Amino acid sequence: MSNSAAESGPVSSPGPVPEVPIRDDVIRLGQFLKLADLAEDGVQARDLIADGEVRVNGEVELRRGRQLVRGDVVAVSLPTGEESAQVG
Repeated sequence: MSNSAAESGPVSSPGPVPEVPIRDDVIRLGQFLKLADLAEDGVQARDLIADGEVRVNGEVELRRGRQLVRGDVVAVSLPTGEESAQVG
């Protein structure tokens, strides 16, 4: 019974953030959005960033060329909800 009680409560965390491996030490934000499937293409990545829909480590980021390093967490507000990925 204790399992069902724990499962019936509200969920405060959506779960672990998926880690997306990169080849080099850094990657630009626009490239990472495409690599992590958070944007379909460069145009959508640019628009999401320009509209303030992208956060890096919890802060809104408006620079498409922002350099990301391993451990950075990128979150995007989409019509279907928020999606996140961690630079790996």
